[in-house]
Amino acid sequence: MSQQSASRPQDPAIVQRDFVEIRLPADSAYLSVLRTATAGLAARLDFTLDDIEDLRIAVDEACAMLLHQTVPGSDLTCVFELERGALSIQVSAPTVDGRLPERDTFAWTVLTALAGQVDATVDDDKHVSINLHKRRGRPGTS
Repeated sequence: MSQQSASRPQDPAIVQRDFVEIRLPADSAYLSVLRTATAGLAARLDFTLDDIEDLRIAVDEACAMLLHQTVPGSDLTCVFELERGALSIQVSAPTVDGRLPERDTFAWTVLTALAGQVDATVDDDKHVSINLHKRRGRPGTS
């Protein structure tokens, strides 16, 4: 036991969160990097294999929604927030017109089914973000 942990006990009310940020060219050729990172981080949180695959597909779908309107030559940013039993993912990019994804489309319905909670925002600079939040299910449940 290190001196630091001996002198400062863990407070159970404090939730440990880790953040991972990946920035890459806004090009579909790089999406495999995000799919792999998503799978690795979800596995680290003990998500089921089905949930891991759902999240991989959800991140891919969220990126596809953004890529068609990104500013040429810009970057796609993906921020993962790992908490006990949950993974939040924000995919964002600067866009040409600042349009939010349509919520009444098949793609949005699929995204919501795969990721749990889904939202999208746009800021004053036409930077669009799609936010996904998935809680780890119990083994044997969907």
